[in-house]
Amino acid sequence: MKYSMKKIFSHLKSYLLFIFFITLITLGIIFEHQLSFDKYNNLTEQKKILASLVHFNQQGERDLELIEFNSKSVQLLQLVDKLHLLTKYNFTDKYLLRNDAEYQHDIETLRSLIFKFNNIAKHFYSQEDETTKVALLAKEQMLQSYHETIHFIDEMIFTNVLYNQQKYTYLKYLAIVIFILITFATIWYRHMISKITQDIDYLHDVNKRSDYKIFTIEADALALRMNRKGSSASTNPNDIDQVTGINNYKGLLTEYSQKKGVKNSYFTSVTVIEIDNFSKTNRVFPQEVAQAILKKIAYTLSLHQQPIDVIARTDYNQFTIILARPSKEQTFKDIELIRESIAELKFNLADKGQIKITISGGHIIKPNNASLEEAIKQAKEILAHAKTTGKNKILQIRDIAQHDLHV
Repeated sequence: MKYSMKKIFSHLKSYLLFIFFITLITLGIIFEHQLSFDKYNNLTEQKKILASLVHFNQQGERDLELIEFNSKSVQLLQLVDKLHLLTKYNFTDKYLLRNDAEYQHDIETLRSLIFKFNNIAKHFYSQEDETTKVALLAKEQMLQSYHETIHFIDEMIFTNVLYNQQKYTYLKYLAIVIFILITFATIWYRHMISKITQDIDYLHDVNKRSDYKIFTIEADALALRMNRKGSSASTNPNDIDQVTGINNYKGLLTEYSQKKGVKNSYFTSVTVIEIDNFSKTNRVFPQEVAQAILKKIAYTLSLHQQPIDVIARTDYNQFTIILARPSKEQTFKDIELIRESIAELKFNLADKGQIKITISGGHIIKPNNASLEEAIKQAKEILAHAKTTGKNKILQIRDIAQHDLHV
């Protein structure tokens, strides 16, 4: 069974989006976990304030006690209001444990107890003399209200701990499931991408392994298309260039004569390209490196070849490309694309490091009344002119005409 690259990458996009949302949820859980600490700290702070209100005593300074009481009673109510805000962003309690209504009820009950305590304590601190019967009764009521409120706060803290334990249990199993899913998905996608990379390496390799099994549908289709291109060349060994495996000059003439009847409605272009600084008389590279470069260029040409095109190595460092396209502009555009593709090739040499290979070329649109040999000759003349103007460029007849005008 072959897999589709398109589907794999489509699923990979969904998987990455899933990871993104899991990250957001994780950040939300961390934020909610902090809210639980804030609730606990809030309730603990209320207990401390309540304790300070029933235990401080500044004998003879009732006015200062009343001022401090007013400040702390307001602080207690502010802390209760803050509890409301803390529950606003606690989505787990709302939608997972569904205890939001119960928690809001507890907050309102706590508010009532705080109001009750504040009123009783205010009555006590308003007494001028703590030893009077009224003051002693007010103090007893204050202590009773204090213990009632403290007890309720302790219950809220205990309930909050229980909710956190429940939340932890849910999140623990959820985290285990998500971890298993992400682990298997990551391993699977690493395997898929590794296979796709192997397919690409196989298609890019000049000397393809005969025992390699293509993994993806797209690579299989491309390999079949490349094989169909290669099969159009002559099977006669005398027509094949022994280094690159594509046509030689004789094979070029043979294949062109077989295909020229198919291209009647198309424009036929003839382009002769030459590898810059790669002449037979000036051997810059060892023979095995030179042959590897020639093979890589031939392979690059075959990647751009369409079924009715013809490519051949017609000299040591020259290739001839015959294209058939619906427009003249398209023929030159495709030749330029070939030039750019070759310029992007990189070769690593032990003594020279990484080198780049460029080509120059002469491009013409073959007239219907001209023979292929005449068209190749004219393309070579343009190529000769191109080599005098620099490297890595494809020239046409009009380029020569423009140069002559400026001269």
